[in-house]
Amino acid sequence: MTAISSSTAPNGLPIHRVQLDGTRAVTVLVAFDAGARTERPEENGMAHFLEHLVFKGGEKYVTYRDVNETAENLGAQLNAYTSHDLVAFHITTRAETALEAIDLLTDFVGRPRLDAEELDRERGVVIQEIARANDQPSTVAEHLIDRAAFGDHPLGRPVLGPAEHLRDTFTREAIVAFRERQWAGARGGAFLVGNLAHLPDDGTLERLFDRFPTIAANGSYEPVQPFAPRTLVEERDSNQSHLRMSYRPKIDVGDRRARAALAIYSTLLGGSMGSRLFDEIREQRGLAYSVYALSHAFADVPILQLSAGLESGKAVEAYARMREIVTELRDEGPTQEEVARARSYAAGARVLAFENTNAVARYGATQTIVFGEPVDPDAAIAALDAVTYDEVAQVAREIADELAIAVVGPHSAADFA
Repeated sequence: MTAISSSTAPNGLPIHRVQLDGTRAVTVLVAFDAGARTERPEENGMAHFLEHLVFKGGEKYVTYRDVNETAENLGAQLNAYTSHDLVAFHITTRAETALEAIDLLTDFVGRPRLDAEELDRERGVVIQEIARANDQPSTVAEHLIDRAAFGDHPLGRPVLGPAEHLRDTFTREAIVAFRERQWAGARGGAFLVGNLAHLPDDGTLERLFDRFPTIAANGSYEPVQPFAPRTLVEERDSNQSHLRMSYRPKIDVGDRRARAALAIYSTLLGGSMGSRLFDEIREQRGLAYSVYALSHAFADVPILQLSAGLESGKAVEAYARMREIVTELRDEGPTQEEVARARSYAAGARVLAFENTNAVARYGATQTIVFGEPVDPDAAIAALDAVTYDEVAQVAREIADELAIAVVGPHSAADFA
C-alpha cells in the first residue's frame, strides 16, 4: 500500500506526501483551481500568462537565470502547465536535493516579483506561442471543438487566449488581481511524491509552503451550460483534414466509479490499437492515419471526444462511420471480451504511468482539487479494475446521438450534417 499523509501550511494550503518505494526521485507539485475556466471574458489567457511570469524570479532567486541555474545545479527538471482545470508548477529531482527544490519552487511561485519590464518582454514570447498554435491545424481543431461544444463558456475558449489580450489589456495590476482572486490555499494543494526519506518532519515544509499568500477562497468558476452543440469548420486549402467529434456522456462526474467506466468505454472505442475505431477506421478501411477517442471529466461535466487526422477526401466517410460505431455501441452494446481487454489495458496504462512520480503528482492534483477526493494512486488503479461489463454497457447506452463537430480542411459545415 502507498503511504500517504497530509498536513496544512498556516496559509491553508494542504500538503500531501505520497511515499513511493523503489524510486530515487521526488516530484514536488503545487497547483491551484485557477485554470482558464476561472477567467472572466476579458481575462482569457491570463492564467497561462501568469504561469509564464512567475518563472522570472522571486525574493530569494531574483531573476530567471537564478531560477533556471539553481534547478540545473540540483539536477532537477522544472516546468509548469495551465489547463482549463488547473494551473500547476512542478519540479522533479533526486531525493537528496528535494528540500532545496522545495525552497526554489516555493520562492518564485509563492513570492513572484512579477516585474513590469519582464512582463512586457514575455508578452512577445506568448504571442509567438499563440501564433505557432494557430499555424498548427491539429491545434486549431482542438480550439474549434471546444467552441463547438461549449460556445462562449470559458471551457469553449482557448487556454492561451487571443493575442490582442496580450497586446492590449493584460496589465500588471490585472494579473495581480487575478492571482489574488484565484490562488487561494483552500483551493489548491502541494503534492510531494516519490522517495521522501530526505524530507524533514519538523515543520520546515509547512514554513516553506507558507510563502504562498494567505488568500480567502473568493474566486469561482462559471457552471457549465446545457449542451447546445454546433458544427464549426475552418476551411483550409489542404490535402489533410483534422476531424473532432464531441459527445456529452450522461454520467455523474462526482462518482469515481462512473468516471472509471467512462474511461474504459473510451478505451474500447478508440483508446488502443485493439479498439473499434483503430481497427475499423485505420486498419480495415484505411480511412485515417490517426484515429482515437478520449474521455475527460471537468468538475461538473464529462466529455467524450473522437479525433482523426486523415486525407481530406476521406473525411466525410470517416465521420459517418465513426458516428455509426458510437451508435452501434449504444444499440448493441460492447462485447464481454472487448470490455475485459479495455479494462486490462486502461488499468495497465495507469500502472505504467504511475511509475513516474510526476504522473502521480498530476493525478493527485486533479483528484483533490477538481473532485475533492483523496490522493490515492492505488485506489485509481483499483477503480478501473473493479468496473463491470454492465457499467460500461450503461455508459454506451447513454451516449446520445447529439454531438459537436469541428473540422479543419477543405470542407463546409454542410458536409457533416
